[in-house]
Amino acid sequence: QVQLVESGGGLVQAGDSLKLSCAASGRTSKNGMGWFRQAPGKEREFVAAISWSGGTTYYADSIKGRFTISRDNAKNTVYLQMNSLKPEDTAVYYCAVRSFAGLLTRANGYDYWGQGTQVTVSS
Repeated sequence: QVQLVESGGGLVQAGDSLKLSCAASGRTSKNGMGWFRQAPGKEREFVAAISWSGGTTYYADSIKGRFTISRDNAKNTVYLQMNSLKPEDTAVYYCAVRSFAGLLTRANGYDYWGQGTQVTVSS
């Protein structure tokens, strides 16, 4: 069983930056991890994913070039650095971990989820 706790969300203005963290209670060093987000009235959508080693990453087109996913396996933590934030980035952000090493963009491929952290970007 893995428990995930996200932190780092908040209220910022357009153009600002935030860095989200997701700390895992169990070992996740051999597992693919990802970030998803869900805005009010919308379905949960993929944001970014990273392989177990951190050597492979994948991003949604909507955030490519602005967000960076990374991980520190020694700390069982994955990060999402968000730059040049836009109002349309407003959502609850969730981290998730797979039972496998590779990365995946489908939410149903992840086995454990955090409780989410709110990111609000004002214009």
